[in-house]
Parts: sequence; structure tokens; C-alpha cells
Amino acid sequence: MLVFSCFGRNTNAIMCTSQPQTFSLPSPIPNWPHGGSFASGFANLGEIEAFKVSNFEFIWSSNAMQDKKNAVVFYKPVEIPQGFHILGHYCQPSNKPLRGFVLVAKEVETNHCDDHDKLPPLRNPLNFELVWSSNAGNRETLSGCGYFWIPEPPEGYKAVGYLVTDNPNKPQLDEICCVRSDLTDKCEPYRLLLAVNSKIPELSFQAWNLRPCDRSVQGQGVPVGSFFCSNGCWNIGEELPIACLRNLNPVQQTMPNLEQIHALIQHYGPTIFFHPEEVYLPSSVVWYFNNGACLYRKGVTTGEAIDETGSNLPRGGTNDKEFWIDLPSDDRKDFLKRGDLQSARLYVHVKPALGGTFTDIAMWIFCPFNGPATLKIGMKNIPLSKIGEHVGDWEHFTLRICNFNGELYSIYYSQHSGGEWVDAYDLEYIDGNKAIVYSSKNGHASYPHPGTFIQGSSKLGVGIRNDACRSNFYVNSSVHYEIVAAEYLGDAVKEPLWLQYMREWGPKIVYDSRTEIDRIIDALPRMLRFSVKNFFNKLPVELYGEEGPTGPKEKNNWTGDERW
Repeated sequence: MLVFSCFGRNTNAIMCTSQPQTFSLPSPIPNWPHGGSFASGFANLGEIEAFKVSNFEFIWSSNAMQDKKNAVVFYKPVEIPQGFHILGHYCQPSNKPLRGFVLVAKEVETNHCDDHDKLPPLRNPLNFELVWSSNAGNRETLSGCGYFWIPEPPEGYKAVGYLVTDNPNKPQLDEICCVRSDLTDKCEPYRLLLAVNSKIPELSFQAWNLRPCDRSVQGQGVPVGSFFCSNGCWNIGEELPIACLRNLNPVQQTMPNLEQIHALIQHYGPTIFFHPEEVYLPSSVVWYFNNGACLYRKGVTTGEAIDETGSNLPRGGTNDKEFWIDLPSDDRKDFLKRGDLQSARLYVHVKPALGGTFTDIAMWIFCPFNGPATLKIGMKNIPLSKIGEHVGDWEHFTLRICNFNGELYSIYYSQHSGGEWVDAYDLEYIDGNKAIVYSSKNGHASYPHPGTFIQGSSKLGVGIRNDACRSNFYVNSSVHYEIVAAEYLGDAVKEPLWLQYMREWGPKIVYDSRTEIDRIIDALPRMLRFSVKNFFNKLPVELYGEEGPTGPKEKNNWTGDERW
């Protein structure tokens, strides 16, 4: 038996459905510099052309079967350009602003005489199969309920989206198109949108967001913007019955050129605020080298001064532990630790995302030193003397730009070993469409809002504090930036020599942190000791010693996607 009941479309329950309000950025999007297909609204993917549709018509909401906080809304795209075909419908939570999109597609006209044996890129389905309905289990069929249909593709084709209706009649075959299999790529579900539980597995239902499986810089998968849904017969890990699009265009036409990149950064570049009590501020790499940073080699006790360009740093290869950068041993050491805010720069890496339909602008910032952590146990805060310290700290955040219109879609906030994507409607803005990034005290993790964030167990109230708020210490990335890499542009961007240094930007010094930890645990009430001890056992190894990080280009997100 299902855990909800369905109401007809004409009842007050449905008529009173509160639909999300459409979101727009605080300021209008400017006219970007001309060049290529960036922000043209269209994307040539090879044999098909895609167009982004953000105008929708309401179909059905789940609020009749669950509280509005967890309800989701399903839409069909409208105002489709002539010649384009729907590939799937759209779904999102009802308590979020309406901001999503779906792609529609049409065949690209070609004059290649050797293409006459190929199947057409797009074809209508042969039939529709009902996946699930909110009226499942009831004998009578009702209008106003949600009915979910998957297209049955012809041989050699794949479905890339679902259709939703508010009545039990099958959709017309020409309402959607399937895509030739070689023009599609594998995708995977993430972020559960809707879950309906039932004691009868076939009556259960889930709806998920979708994303391409390969989200690396070389990945060709393009999200349609639709969703994946299934009754209880599908198990996590099984291959999906639908796919995403594949960008087979060898020319990155939708990616911004260098002039457009500068315009994007100047329009969207966030302001990074550091904590008012921050001691270990950022600096430029040049300032760090010029003021005494030294290169050390394994087995050699003395360090070598580093040229301001990094010309004498070993380049290429991987982190073989043979070299590292360290602070000088003289009076300049404490001076360098404090950084130099006025010289600080955001080092920008621009790369294609999601099959080249988005641009990721990764902004890296360097701090000469990462300060010690503070442990929070309930209401008690315990400053740690060494744990968390290391020389050299590279942090970043990433702007994801939609290449169809040049709109800021989301920002990734890197936080220690992970991070989070934050949609544009959840950002805090300071100047037009420029968002705010809050850097945590000592650790420099990035957050979208001020506050105290705990790295640990919120349930136990035990963890490492990350305090973030505004202050007079800030860097405006829309002004103070340097584009250091954009591989897809070829020789248009010359990478600095120091970027090729793949080893550690600080020494690894292991010290006996257990003494400090044991002292903290022994001072706690007996009922807390076991939980806190378990917490410390789960902390990352690098917190127990001074270990400098590798540079940006050695990180896995340099050529891969962020962790999400």
C-alpha cells in the first residue's frame, strides 16, 4: 500500500500548489564580447544542434502526497524554436527558485556524401512505457495525477529523457525524440529528488537528478537537464535505460575566447573575505619567492633561493618527494608566514565542463602558512598548538558558467578534503553579480555564508572549527587575478614556470601529536572520552603533522571534475 493519496487536478489541493518563482541574477547579464558560439543560445554537438530552454509549463507536483518542504514539481519545456524537438521533461524541488533548463535538439544539415548510409540523428519513439503513476495501486484512473513515461526507442537509438502527463493517456509519439546511440554517452543519477515508499516494490518510486559519468576535461557527456525515474524494480548500480548527449564536435565552439574570459571574471569575480582575526593571510607567488622561500632537495641540508618566476624549480613529472619548498630559517620566517594581502592574486584555470556546454573558472589562492586548528567539544573550544599547521596552502573555488548564455550557474566552495556546489540563487552577492567567498580562520576553507562550520560530528558536537565572517581583509578576484592556464585555447595563455612544479610547497614534519591529543581527552568528562577519541582517529593524517600541499596542477580536479 502506498504512503500517500492522490487528489484530482481540480481540487483545492492542486489548485493551491505554490510553484517556484523564477530566479534571476541580481544584475542583468552584459553583452559579452563577440567571438565563436559562446552565449549564442545554441551548441553544435556534431550531428545535432542543442538549444537551452528555460521556459516551462507546469504539469504535476508531488505536494499532494508529502509536505511542501520535500515536494517536487514537474514541467514540460515550452517556446521551442522551430525545427527543434523535446528530449525530456524537467523536475526540481518546489521550495527552490525555478532556474533549471532542458535541452532541445535538431539535426545539423551536412553536405557529406558519405553520410547517406547513416541513420538520422533523431527519431520519434516506437511507443511509451508507463514507469509509474501517483495513482498506482488504485483501480480507477484519475486526471490530475502524475504519470511517468519512458520512450521506447527504435533500434540503434536511446532515450535521453522522460515525459510526464497529468492523465493516463499515452503521449503522442511526436512529442519527444530519441537520439542515435553513438551520439549519446553514459550518465548516472545523483541527488534524490523524490522517494515514494511502498510495501509492494513495484509501487515504490524514485526520481533523481542526472549527470554524465565522465565529467573530466576530456569528457564528452552533455546533460540534457532532464531526470531519471524508476519504480522499485531498478537497483542502484544498474545501467540506466536512458543516456545523456555526447559532444562530438572537435572544435570547442561554445567555449569562451580569451577576451570573453576576462569579461566573465570582471563581471562575476567573487570577493574573498578573510576572518578579522586571521594571522596567516595570502600572498602572490612572486612575493613569496622574492621574500625568502627556499627550494630543498632530499639529502641536502641547505636550501636554494627561488627565482621569482620559479625558473629554478624542477618541472614536470609527479610528486616524487625529492623536492619541497620551505620557509627560510632566519628572521624572515615569521614575516613570510603572515603573507602579504596587497600582493595576493587569484590564479585562474579555465577549462571545459560537461562536454563543453559549461565553462569552469577555477580560482586558486596561495597562503604561505596554514595555522593550527581549534577543537570544538560541545560548548568548549580548545585551541590546538600544532595540529593543522603546515607550510604552503593552496585553496580554490570554481565558477561554473553556462556556455549557452554566459550566466553564472553555480560556485564550488572547496573545503579541506571535499567541498560543495552552491547554486546561484543560494549565493550571497556584494556587487552586482559578484558573489562572496568566506575564507575560514587559519585553515582557509571556502564557504558561501558566514558562520561557524564544524568538520567532524555535528551529532556529537565534536569537530574542528571553521570560523568565517567579513572583515577588512579581502581580495577582489574580479580585479586581482591572473589567468595561468586555459589548455583549450592553445598558446593563447602562457603558463607560468612555477605552475609546472609538481612537488610539495612545504616540508613534511611528523611530530608527536598524540601527547596533545591524550592531554585533551584525559581532561574531558569520562562520558565524552570515547566519542572524542574515535573522532581523532578519523581525522585526516595530514592534520597530525606539518605537510605542505602540492600545487594546483597536481590536484585531481585540474583535469577532472570537483568532488560532488
